[in-house]
Amino acid sequence: MKSFALIAKSLVLSLMLAGSAFASEKVNINSADAATLDRVLLNIGASKAEAIVAYRKANGAFRSVEQLALVKGIGLKTVEKNRERIVVGGAAQVRPTNTAGAIAAPRAASKR
Repeated sequence: MKSFALIAKSLVLSLMLAGSAFASEKVNINSADAATLDRVLLNIGASKAEAIVAYRKANGAFRSVEQLALVKGIGLKTVEKNRERIVVGGAAQVRPTNTAGAIAAPRAASKR
């Protein structure tokens, strides 16, 4: 009887660990489509996922996980539940700087 209880406990523990391994899927909120956001994030359905994509298109890339709370219908509790699942990538846009190797802008022709 003790061996049966030990096997049952081991099985339950194994299933719990396996479940947490599958739950660790991450999503980049700056590049994911609505279907992916809906699938990966907790308490985010199709309409909220579409709202995230629409907000991103209107306002640009998210710079932090907390900025997700600015999307209508998403609060800080939802952000906290999903913090480990969210990746913020591609937020910084690199602007070219004028360096020595850069081509200078054309100058206006001078009158002689």
